[in-house]
Amino acid sequence: MPERPAHCYRYFDTPAYTRIEYIKSIPQSKITKFEFGNSKGNFPVKLTLVPLEAGQIRHNALDAARIVATKYLSSTLGENNYYMKIRIYPHQILRENKMMAFAGADRLQDGMRKAFGKPVSRAARVKALQPIMDVYVPEGKEEVAKEALRRASSKIPMPSRIIQISL
Repeated sequence: MPERPAHCYRYFDTPAYTRIEYIKSIPQSKITKFEFGNSKGNFPVKLTLVPLEAGQIRHNALDAARIVATKYLSSTLGENNYYMKIRIYPHQILRENKMMAFAGADRLQDGMRKAFGKPVSRAARVKALQPIMDVYVPEGKEEVAKEALRRASSKIPMPSRIIQISL
């Protein structure tokens, strides 16, 4: 089975690279807002999306999951009948050693010599069962929230589950 292009960023085995005061040209995170819906509402049912294994979630995957979930929730329930919160932030800076890919590039490039890489993206490191996003809904609307989180979990690069909590 061929590997997906972003598969090399899914797992981590290196130390964290997060000290932004030492890093030049950091890419901006796609996520700017972390709370959606009615934050002042009283919703007794809470559903949480959690990963089953540790890994990294890139900021564009997290943003895609956010967009899918909020679109489904706001179109089905309305803007004021839910509250969603993203619980993780993409602190990790991902680097890539870009290689030249044209005829004669082997004579121009040093290959792996001093291959530290340049910042290309951001990711959030998550542990197993660490909450990714929470959705609060009224009683009787649990299935709508489960469907929204199921759609969001398809954008997350690791297997995940939905946990329901009644408050």
